[in-house]
Amino acid sequence: MKRPIAFIAGTGRGTPATVMTNYDFAAIGIETTDEWIVERTGIKQRHIAKTESATDLAAAAGRAAMERAGTHAGELDIIIVGTASPDRLLPSAAVDLQAALGAGRAAAFDVGAACSGFIYGATVAEGMIATGNADTALVVGVEKLSAITDWTDRSTCVLFGDGAGAAVFKRSKQHRGILSTFVRSDGTLGDLLCRPSGGAARPFSSEVLADRSQYIKMNGRETFKNAVRSMSEAATRALDAAKLTGADIDLMIPHQANVRIIEATAKHANIPMSKVYVNVDRYGNTSAASVPIALDEAIARGVVGEGAIVLLVAFGAGFTWGSMVVRL
Repeated sequence: MKRPIAFIAGTGRGTPATVMTNYDFAAIGIETTDEWIVERTGIKQRHIAKTESATDLAAAAGRAAMERAGTHAGELDIIIVGTASPDRLLPSAAVDLQAALGAGRAAAFDVGAACSGFIYGATVAEGMIATGNADTALVVGVEKLSAITDWTDRSTCVLFGDGAGAAVFKRSKQHRGILSTFVRSDGTLGDLLCRPSGGAARPFSSEVLADRSQYIKMNGRETFKNAVRSMSEAATRALDAAKLTGADIDLMIPHQANVRIIEATAKHANIPMSKVYVNVDRYGNTSAASVPIALDEAIARGVVGEGAIVLLVAFGAGFTWGSMVVRL
């Protein structure tokens, strides 16, 4: 097992005040039921940002993580934000967060890996710390997916929620920290989960607004199959790289997209569901924010503490997938 280069010094999360339950879909004309949604996804409610911006959510999570890490904004060398729903397309969400935090000496940039964004960002942070380009990094996963969700599409609108999760990574001087990472992608499958319009290839227009192609579109069946296969691979690869097995893991924190995907990934990794953290029922799919929200909640609730070995694993649009084994 390698000596860790970077460790998690503190975590935090930020969620909108408004909670939308499955029963609330009737009020917006969606023909569905609580039973139908729970049976297929495990989701019972999600947080929806009404007044909060993505920057507001990211800043709340970042400040909480920095407070727990005993770090102030002026100490941050880098800020990395994973998001698929920034407040604006230019400049990056990371520089908006930098301004909100007052972290004037940090380099700030985004990573575009959708639901895998936090793990990708943490992997980049570890690399920058390893090369001496940083000592302290803030990595945030944040989404305001309600802004890019088609609220007339029953197959997708019941899935997503808004929120942010963050972690401060510092140079490790002990045996705590990242033990292994694994990231992969397959762009040939990108059309299975995407926003077809709104970018430079097909900018916003009256035609785009009419066909609602600026919103998230998903082939659910194919996405499900690839998610199970890829998250299972990612879990195995990170465990192998850390020279560990599922029996060595104190907790697995998977991307919270669908409880059936979570169960299949845990089974493949030989990790019992009693050692898997699940909060998809209360947050829905928050994409890049999913893993760090769950990590912070697990720590805050005392499910895991210092010294615990945790497996993080995610899958997202791209397709992208990744994993990380970390000793807290």
